[in-house]
Amino acid sequence: MSKLIPPHGGKGLTICLLEGAERAAELKKAEGLKKVEISPRVKGDLIMIGIGGFSPLTGFMTKADWKGVCENFLLADGTFWPVPVTLDVSKEDANAIKEGEEIALFDPESKEIMATMKVTEKYELTDANKEWECEKIFMGEGTPTAEEFWKIARDDHPGVQMVMKQKAFNLAGPVKVLSEGEYPKKYAGVYHRPAESRKIFEEKGWSEIAALQLRNPMHRSHEYLCKIAVEVCDGVYIHSLVGNLKPGDIPAEVRVRCIDALVKNYFVEKNVVQGGYPLDMRYAGPREGLLHATFRQNYGCSRMIIGRDHAGVGDFYGMFEAQTIFDKIPMPKEEGKALLCTPLKIDWTFYCYKCDGMASLRTCPHGKEDRVLLSGTMLRKILSEGGEMPDHFGRDEVVVILREYYEGLTEKVKIKTHKAATGE
Repeated sequence: MSKLIPPHGGKGLTICLLEGAERAAELKKAEGLKKVEISPRVKGDLIMIGIGGFSPLTGFMTKADWKGVCENFLLADGTFWPVPVTLDVSKEDANAIKEGEEIALFDPESKEIMATMKVTEKYELTDANKEWECEKIFMGEGTPTAEEFWKIARDDHPGVQMVMKQKAFNLAGPVKVLSEGEYPKKYAGVYHRPAESRKIFEEKGWSEIAALQLRNPMHRSHEYLCKIAVEVCDGVYIHSLVGNLKPGDIPAEVRVRCIDALVKNYFVEKNVVQGGYPLDMRYAGPREGLLHATFRQNYGCSRMIIGRDHAGVGDFYGMFEAQTIFDKIPMPKEEGKALLCTPLKIDWTFYCYKCDGMASLRTCPHGKEDRVLLSGTMLRKILSEGGEMPDHFGRDEVVVILREYYEGLTEKVKIKTHKAATGE
C-alpha cells in the first residue's frame, strides 16, 4: 500500500488521456466533429485534466462550479478547488453547438486535435461576470479595494488581461484527451505525469515530499528553501512550470539547465527530483498558491513550499498573503474533498554578510544594509540590463547560463520590480 498522500478529490487519479487503439479510434471520430480552437491556457489545463494533474476534474467547469470556485473555493459537489478551469468560445461557436453534442478541441498553433468533449452546458460570461471573477481570484492585499485594483489591473496584471480577453461563452463537459502536446519530447526526463512522479517517490521510499514551485531561474533563496525542506521531509520535488509565461520571464529550457547545474553541484542528488508541468501562469498570487498545492497533492507531494510573494505579480499581493490564505480556506468534512497538501511556510530569505550565510527574517538580527535581497525579478532585471550581480546573489554556474541567454536576445524586455524586491 502506498505511503504517499492520496490524490485530491477522493477518486484517485482521474486520468482522461487516451492511449493506443482507444486513442486512434477517438482521433478518427474527432476528424468528423466540429473543431473549436483553444487558447494556450486552455491547452495546458486540458493536458493537466488528461494526465490526472487536475484530479478530480474530468472536464471543464459548469457555471455552478465556476461560481462556487470564485465565491467559496468549492466545486458544485463541495470539493475544494481554488481557481476556475473553464473553456471559452466565441458567441458564434456557442450558437452553433448544441448541449449534448461532441466537439473536437483544436490547437491552432500545432494544428493538432488535442481532445474531444461532450458539451453538457454552455453559459455566457459577460464583461461584468469577468470583472467579478477577476476581483475574486486576483484582488489581494496590495489593492484592497476594487477601485484601487481596477486602476492598475487592466494594464498591469497579466492574469486579469487573460480573463478579460476570454471569449463570450464557456462550454462545460467531460473530455477525452488525445495529446500532451510538445511536452513529453521537448522536456523528456523532466516532464512528468502524476503517476510517474508518484512512482519515483515510491521507489525512493519517500512519504513526505515538499514541492518547490518555480517560474524564475533558481537563485540562492530557492536553493535555501529547498535545503530547509530537505531537512524536514524525505525529499524535495523541484517542479518547474514549462508552459507559457509573460514577456520578460525566462524560457523553461533555460531554467531547466539552471536547475540541473544547481542540483549537480550543490545538492545531495538522491534527495531531489526535478520535474516539469505544462500550465500557463495565472499570476493569481494566493489563489495560485492554493492551486499549486492542490495539483502537487496529485503529484504525490504532502507539503508545498510557500515563501515570499508566491506566484505574485507587481504589488497586487501582500508579501505573505499566499501563506495566510491556507488558514482561511474551507475544509470540507466529506472524505477526499478537503485540500490535504499543507504549506511549508518560510519567511523572507536572503544572504547576510554579518551572518556569513543564508538567513531569514526569523533567524537574522541584522539590518537590510547587511543583506543581499534575493528575487527572481531582480535577477532578471540585472541580467537584462547587463548589470553586475551582487556577491552571493546567484551561483556562478547559474549566472553563466543566464548571461549566455540574455546576450543572445535581439529584443530586450523591460522588467518591472516589486517594491519589496528592491528593499523598499
